Amino acid sequence: MLLLLLAALLIMVLITGLSIGAMTIPPGRILAALVQPLGIDLPWTAEAQEAAVLLQIRAPRVFLGAIAGAALALGGVLMQALFRNPLADPTLIGVSAGAALAAAACTVFAPAIALIIPLSPVWLVPIAAFAGGWFTVMLVLQLAGGYGRMRVEQVLLAGIALNALAGAGIGLLMLIANDAQMRDVAFWSFGNLGRADWHVGIMVILLSLPLFLFGLRFAPWLNALLLGEGEAAMLGIPVERLKRAAILLTCLAIGGTVAFTGLIGFVGLVVPHIIRLITGPDHRTLVPASALLGSIVLPLADVISRTAVAPVELPIGLITALIGAPFFLVLLLGRRNREAI
Repeated sequence: MLLLLLAALLIMVLITGLSIGAMTIPPGRILAALVQPLGIDLPWTAEAQEAAVLLQIRAPRVFLGAIAGAALALGGVLMQALFRNPLADPTLIGVSAGAALAAAACTVFAPAIALIIPLSPVWLVPIAAFAGGWFTVMLVLQLAGGYGRMRVEQVLLAGIALNALAGAGIGLLMLIANDAQMRDVAFWSFGNLGRADWHVGIMVILLSLPLFLFGLRFAPWLNALLLGEGEAAMLGIPVERLKRAAILLTCLAIGGTVAFTGLIGFVGLVVPHIIRLITGPDHRTLVPASALLGSIVLPLADVISRTAVAPVELPIGLITALIGAPFFLVLLLGRRNREAI
């Protein structure tokens, strides 16, 4: 029932995202613009300008927002299962911090890098961000591994240390950046969907799909992991392989998402927590429900970012933080009050 409700809400949000903007497009014309290339005639007709705006700008952006939101939420689900803590999120393993540092370095040193790598900044920054996130996670795993065993608490400590180091590096880069570079780094750090096109959306979904399939396939193992690593191992679950696969696939999905959207906070933290409060900790429901709610939250936040102070576009990460932080505090206070009773 919950999954059907979330699917219906997702359809409504996607239609809203496609309809609302500088040019308002009614739902009937949205459907007409989507099916006209297939030679299907409907009672409604979309004008050429409406079809161009919809298919080339708005639809890729809404599509990327839905996929990115699902990926961030799924990353939160797996990290919360791995750390056995509902307050964990993908930033703990350093992927976002490493991506941010690499993107900032690529932005500040763009003229020098362009002499070596003749690639457009439109692709150079995402590639550098993905590589930076992946390198940071590999370093975290190397620091956390010992005698063939990866200790979760060591992953947490290494992630915290590298997050702090990356933050210091970004601060140093912003000190030597000019005004334009500083604005680019700051805007990227708050997240936006301005780089969206169909190629980016397809790339992000290909990087995120393995995480979703992993969460569905190994949901019973993730349930067992909540009992403790020793208990899960006694049930015959290869705990070490499960932990490494969870971190690597999370890095792949979150790294690919962050590379094209920038840093977007609170989705990976709040969304799984909301679903867990509704359905409990069973990952057989938690994984698909979190993916659906994540794909609802981010396109909705994007609509707000595009329309709240139009024609100025607010960073989408700012919207998720402004909405997510107070909402999460309300959830925590409600939980504390229930426990007090």
